[in-house]
Parts: sequence; structure tokens; C-alpha cells
Amino acid sequence: MSEHHKTFAAVDLGASSGRVMVGRVGPGTLDLTEAHRFPNRPVRVPEGLRWDILSLYAGVLDGLRAAGRVDSVGIDSWAVDYGLLDADGALLGNPVHYRDARTEGVAEQVWATVPAAELYAATGLQYAPFNTLYQLTAARSTPQLAHAERLLLIPDLLAYWLTGEAGTELTNASTTQLIDPRTGEWAYGLAERLGIDLGLFAPLRRPGDPAGLLTPRVLEETGLTGPVPVTTVGSHDTASAVAAVPAAGERFAYICTGTWSLAGLELAAPVLTEASRAANFTNELGLDGTVRYLRNIMGLWLLQECLREWDHPDLGALLRAAAEIPPLRSVVDAGDAVFLAPGRMPARIADACRTTGQPVPGSRAEITRCILDSLALAHRRAVDDARRLADHPVDVVHIVGGGTRNELLCQLTADACGLPVVAGPAEAAALGNVLVQARAHGLVGDRTAMRRLLARTQPLRRYEPRGDPAAWRAAQNRIAGP
Repeated sequence: MSEHHKTFAAVDLGASSGRVMVGRVGPGTLDLTEAHRFPNRPVRVPEGLRWDILSLYAGVLDGLRAAGRVDSVGIDSWAVDYGLLDADGALLGNPVHYRDARTEGVAEQVWATVPAAELYAATGLQYAPFNTLYQLTAARSTPQLAHAERLLLIPDLLAYWLTGEAGTELTNASTTQLIDPRTGEWAYGLAERLGIDLGLFAPLRRPGDPAGLLTPRVLEETGLTGPVPVTTVGSHDTASAVAAVPAAGERFAYICTGTWSLAGLELAAPVLTEASRAANFTNELGLDGTVRYLRNIMGLWLLQECLREWDHPDLGALLRAAAEIPPLRSVVDAGDAVFLAPGRMPARIADACRTTGQPVPGSRAEITRCILDSLALAHRRAVDDARRLADHPVDVVHIVGGGTRNELLCQLTADACGLPVVAGPAEAAALGNVLVQARAHGLVGDRTAMRRLLARTQPLRRYEPRGDPAAWRAAQNRIAGP
């Protein structure tokens, strides 16, 4: 391959599966193929819910072997979770899953020292019970934390095993609730008040920074010929996905869809007002010092859990049946924490409808339509609230991620928002990962150039709003907001 074209491996780990994608980038070209996909199956053990991190690492190695010759490797994953290492660099137990119950009631303990409003003013992070800050508070008396010499967020842990070098990538660090979003540095005063040792974290890295070379042992296991650098990317998968939004200009909102829906804006500065906190918006850091101003919504997790309980019926047939159900018959608050834990999702959705005096969906198609209407409604409210709180105009909504394959959800989101929706790319996180690597290696220019390349090379679909806007407003009044 010529020096004007390079090949990049994007390790992209989601909450239910992992994949190693291969991106080939050159002048005016951006191709992405899947080298290897593997399941991510959390394990419930007597002490709680844990990630099977060793299985994930094995999947990464298998993926790099399948990828063949690459010029660089980048890693992104979900946020907030971490592994603890001892003085010898050995892992102290499997990382705790963010859906584990250990953080129940912990936020109130934190707020007794630092009130919620003050915490938001310092970090800009929305309240979520699984934020790393609350996880560390819950772990305070555990032997693992007592013996830990290093804390690495999930992508940084895998990069450490690949290279032997430790760092903390900033976009992911900004989800810990321990970063000041105005400075992009640790909030030392806050951490000291809460008894959190920031010395556990490795030095901060930013997207595009070098993260070391694959070790000789990793080269041997993967069959790769060195040197192969690991390049720091937006290691929070949402940061990589937002980097791959194919927008023209700044007047856009985005929705990163998958297990979660992350709906919001890309801003130059955080919004730290009390109104923003009350609306439960978060200020996470993105590429080039941007701020991902967004709200977390439960996302397709609701449908995934139903499909699991129904023993995985044909999704296409289910969506076609759902499209025939009358719209907005029943809706739930898709951001409600009652839907956070796994199990009994159809029953919990039925209970929520019963509680709010709405018709209880009975068939699988009715439950699916309730979920998708509810997600579209949550998308509408998040976009409206974000542009109001940030005083930021929005002309178009970009949907990226796995939810772009769900045509019904995309159309319902356009209907609910009253704005055109551009859907694609589906593999946004992997593409953002690849593009940051390509930029670090001199093949792509700034964010504008990255987005132009995406718009030229990736399949996109546009959905125009239709239906009755008043029906969506009426549906919102039937449920309690966040």
C-alpha cells in the first residue's frame, strides 16, 4: 500500500459485543470492514455483576490477528468502568459492571460532603448512579482498592496490556465526574474533599497522542510485524461516534444510538447552569477540546432486554408488526432508572403504563411500538432541551450508531423532533476511531475535513418529519420527565 494510504485497526467495545474493524484511509477514500466480532457477556458472581475482561482481551487479540498488517491500533469502549492494578501491574479482580447494585444510595453519601449543585458546577456531569466517582466511593472499604496502585479505565487497561504503557484518555476521563470540563484537567480540590486519590490514575492523554507500541509478546500472539503503534483515540465510544457525525456546519444535534441513546449538541464550552443540572444534561469532553453536551437515555437496551426475554424472535418481522400498531397509544419515560437493571423488561414496561393510566401493551408488537415511540419522545425532549439550555439553533438531527438500522425508530425520531433526520453511519464509533488515527498519521485534516470525508464515502439516509406535532406534545404530558 502506498504511503498515501494506510490501514488502521479500530477496537470498538460495546456493552453487548466487541469488534475489531479495519479502516483503510487515503485521499478521498474511507473504507471499513469487520475483521472479528465477539460477544461481551457480563457474569453474575456471588459478589455482584462483573465484566469478563479476559474474554474481551482474547477477542481483541483474535481480532488483531484477523486484521492482518496495520499501521496503527486504536481502542474505544463504554465509559465509567475500570480495572485496578497492584504494584506489579497485575489486575485485582474482574472490573465491576456499571449495572451492579453497589452504588445504590451512594450518591446521597457523596452529596452530604459535596452538594449535588456544587458537584455539577465543578464537573458538569449529569447524575447517573454508576459514574466512576460513585463507584470509587462504594469501593472505598474493599481490599482491591486498598491494595491498588493504579486505576485504568477499560480502554486504557486494554492498551496497557497491549503496550505495557499506562495512560488515561481525556474524553473517557471526563465521564468519571473527576474532571473540570472548563480546563480539561483533574478536579483536585473536589477529589480531595471526597477522599479520592487521583494518584491512582495514569497521566492524561488526548486523542491523537501516542500510546506505545505493541509488545513483542503481543506481536507474537497476533502474528503482526512490528513496530505497530497504538494511537490514543476518543476512547469513550460516544466521543468517537460524535467525531464521525457527518454534519455540515454547527447547527446540528446528534443522537448516538445503541444500548444507550446519547442525545445532544457539540459545543465549544460547557453549560454549567442550575437549569442544565435540573434537566440532567452532562458535559463530557470530545475531540479538539469540544464539549459533548448531552443527555443519557436508556436507549435500545429496553428492546434488547425484551428480545432476550422473548428468546430472540425475528427482529425484522417484529418491527414490521410494530409499524402497524397505532402510534403513541402508550409511552414510558425512557430515561427512568426503573429500566436500568436487567430482567423482566416487558413486565416493567407494562407496570409503567399501568401506573400512568395508559393502555397496557400486551403483544410483543405493542410493547415494541411502545418502546420505539418512547425513545423517539425522549429524543425529542433531549434535543429541545439542549438547544434551549445552550441557546444553540438546530436545523437537522444526525442519528449515528446501531439504531440507524432501525428505520422505524429513525422515522419516529424525525416525526417527534419535527426536524429532518440524517441516519448514518452505523459504525460511527469505529469510523471515528479510525479517523483520529488517520489524522494522527497525517492522512486527514481537521474535524471539518473528517466530516466531509464521511459524508462523501458513507451511506446516509434522510427522513423528513411527518404526522401531527401536537400528538407528540400530548404524549409527553402523559409521563413524568427526568
